[in-house]
Amino acid sequence: QVQLVESGGGLVQPGGSLRLSCVASGRTFSTYNMGWFRQAPGKERELAAAISTSGYTYYTDSVKGRFTISRDNAKNTVFLQMNSLKPEDTAVYYCAAHTGHLSLRSGSAQYWGQGTQVTVSS
Repeated sequence: QVQLVESGGGLVQPGGSLRLSCVASGRTFSTYNMGWFRQAPGKERELAAAISTSGYTYYTDSVKGRFTISRDNAKNTVFLQMNSLKPEDTAVYYCAAHTGHLSLRSGSAQYWGQGTQVTVSS
């Protein structure tokens, strides 16, 4: 069992920044590929960013250049730094983990966080 606990969501103005954190339980964090999904009202869930066990990163086109995903294996933590936020970034953001390196990009996860609300509004 892996438990994922998220923090860092909130309300921010357009152009602002926010940093999400996800802390994982257990001793095997380094064996998991990690990702951040997001789901806006009335929209399908999408993978915003992912980072592999080796540090390879993926971003959906809409967040490239603005979001940065990183991980600190010593702290069992994955981060999502979000800069230049736009109203269309408003969504519930979910931390996710999977041992398969392609599974997150396919929309699948073995473990999910509880979700944290990010609202970008003036």
